[in-house]
Amino acid sequence: MAEQLYQIMGRHRRDPLPERKPSWLKVKAPGGANYLRLTQMMKEMNLHTVCQEAHCPNIGECWEHGTATFMILGSVCTRNCAYCAVSHGRPPEYDISEPDRVGEAVAQLGLQHAVITSVDRDDLPDFGAYIFAETIRQIHARLPGCSVEVLVPDFQGNEDSIRAVLEARPEIYNHNTETVPRLYKKARPGGRYERVMNIFRTAKRIAPDIPTKTGIILGMGETNEEVVEVMRDLRAVDVDILTLGQYLRPSDGHITLDRFVTPDEFAWFRKVGMEMGFRHVESGPLVRSSYHAWEQVQAAGV
Repeated sequence: MAEQLYQIMGRHRRDPLPERKPSWLKVKAPGGANYLRLTQMMKEMNLHTVCQEAHCPNIGECWEHGTATFMILGSVCTRNCAYCAVSHGRPPEYDISEPDRVGEAVAQLGLQHAVITSVDRDDLPDFGAYIFAETIRQIHARLPGCSVEVLVPDFQGNEDSIRAVLEARPEIYNHNTETVPRLYKKARPGGRYERVMNIFRTAKRIAPDIPTKTGIILGMGETNEEVVEVMRDLRAVDVDILTLGQYLRPSDGHITLDRFVTPDEFAWFRKVGMEMGFRHVESGPLVRSSYHAWEQVQAAGV
C-alpha cells in the first residue's frame, strides 16, 4: 500500500523548493466584519487565540464563520518547539478568572463547537489541567448545547492531569503528535513520541467513550513511509480523528521547510487513514488541528 504512494509521488523532496508558495497555499487576507468583531472581542476580554499566536493561515476563513480556537493559560510557552510560532519563555502567573471569560465569549458568539487549547505550562504543578477542566465546565454551564474540544499539551504524561480534564467531560480530547519519531529531538525537543502514545492509551482507559484526536504536520523532513507508520501507531492506541496539514515555516529561526506536500498526496493519506479505521481524517495543505473542527465533529458522529 505504502509502496504505491512512493512510486507515484516520491518519498520526500528531491528538487529545490519553488521561490513562491504553490497556488494551493494562497489564502485571502483577513478583514471581514466578523473578523474585525472577533478581534475587538478578544482584545476587550483579554483573551488569546491560537489563530493569532500561531499565525494560522485560516484565520480569515474561520473568523468570518464565527469560529475561533481559544488559547488559555497565557501566550508564553515553557517549551521552544522548532516549528512553532508561539512565544516561549517564563510565563506570567495564570489568571484564575480566565475560564469565566472564555465561557462568556463562547456564549456571546453562540458557538455550536468550541475549541480550547493552551501553551505548555511545565511550571505549574498540574501543568494547567485545572484551568482546562474549569473552562470546559464554564462553557457547558453557559451554553449547554455547545460541544467542547480540548487540544491539550502533554502534561508531561501525568495521569492525574489527564484525568482531571477528562472528568470535566469534553466532547473531544485532542493532543497533537506533530511529527514522526525520527524528528522529535530536532522539532519537538520537550516532547516524547512514546509519551504521546501513552497519553492516548491513558485517555481511552479513563474515558473510553470520549473520542480522541491528533494532528501531524507534514513537510519538516519526514518520509511518506514514516507518516504511514505513525498513522498505524495511532490506530493501535485507538485514536478516532486525525488531521494532516502542511508545515509553513514561521521565520528563518524555525526548522527548515523540506517540501510542499501536494493536494494529491494529502488526498492519498486521507484514503489510507480511512482504510485504517479512523472515524474521520481531515487532510489537506491548509488543514490545522482545529480547521473545520465542527465539520469534523459531524463527520465523526460525535
